Amino acid sequence: MKKSKIFSLLAVAATALLLVSCGKKTSTSSKTTTITVGASAVPHAQILKHVQPELKKEGVNLKIKVFQDYVLPNKALANGDIDANYFQHIPFLKQWNKANKGNLIDAGAVHLEPISVFSKKYKNLKKLPKNATVLVSSNTPDYGRVLTIFKDAGLITIKKGVDITSANFSDIASNPKHLQFKHSYEPKLMPQLYKNNQGDAVVINANYAVQSGLNPITQSVAIEKSSSPYKNIIAIRPNEKNNKAIKKLVKALQSKSTQSWIKTHYKGAVLPVKSVK
Repeated sequence: MKKSKIFSLLAVAATALLLVSCGKKTSTSSKTTTITVGASAVPHAQILKHVQPELKKEGVNLKIKVFQDYVLPNKALANGDIDANYFQHIPFLKQWNKANKGNLIDAGAVHLEPISVFSKKYKNLKKLPKNATVLVSSNTPDYGRVLTIFKDAGLITIKKGVDITSANFSDIASNPKHLQFKHSYEPKLMPQLYKNNQGDAVVINANYAVQSGLNPITQSVAIEKSSSPYKNIIAIRPNEKNNKAIKKLVKALQSKSTQSWIKTHYKGAVLPVKSVK
C-alpha cells in the first residue's frame, strides 16, 4: 500500500511538472504574434519584406501572401483567410465595399504609385493625333486617375459636378481629338500591350510597370501628380482596428526610415506617403 501511494504521489508530481512546463511554453510563444498580409508582388510585398526584421524585434511574425491580381486580396481578407492586405487605394476599396456589400476599412496609407501613360510612337501626350487609341485597364476605380491626366494635358474636359474619383469615360464632356479609350484589359497585361506596340498610348499602373522593368519617371510620356488621392493603404476588417500587431505594422511602414527607403529604392516610381501632400 505504501509503495502504491508513493507511485501515485510521483505520478501526480510528474503531471504537475508537465503542466507547468507546458504553461511556460505557452507563455513564451504568446509573446510573438503572427499576422498574414496579402499583397501585390511589386512594390507591396517588397516593402513588407523590408519591415519584417523590425517587426520581428517588436514581437510580430509577419507572413506575406502574394496575389497576382486585384480580385482575390479583398475576398481573402473578408473571408478571414488573411489579417490585412496591402495592394489598393481608397477609391478602389470604397467601390469594392459597395459592389460586394463589404465593410473593409483603411488602417493607414503607405505610398502612392503614380499611374503613367507610355507610348512608343509619341514623345509627348499632346502629340497624340486625332482618333488615337488609348489602351486602359478594366480597373474601374483607376478611370478617374486616367481622366485627370488627360484633362490636365488639355486633351479632354469632364462634365461639371462629376466627382473625379468615381468618374467614368462617359463623363467626358469634350474630346476635340476624338481619342478612343479602350478599357477591357486586365491591369497586369498592360506592360505587354505596350511592349507589343499596341495602341498609340498605354496606361500602366506603377506596380506592373516596375515589375516589368519599366520606369514611369524616365520612360512615360505623362505621369500622375503627387497630389493624387490614390494612396495605397493597409486594409483590414473592422474588428481588427485595435489589433496591436496591425498597429505595429502600419507604424513600421509609415516610419521615417521605411519612407526614406521607399523613396530611394524606387527612384520616384513609388512615392512615400509622407512626401505626398
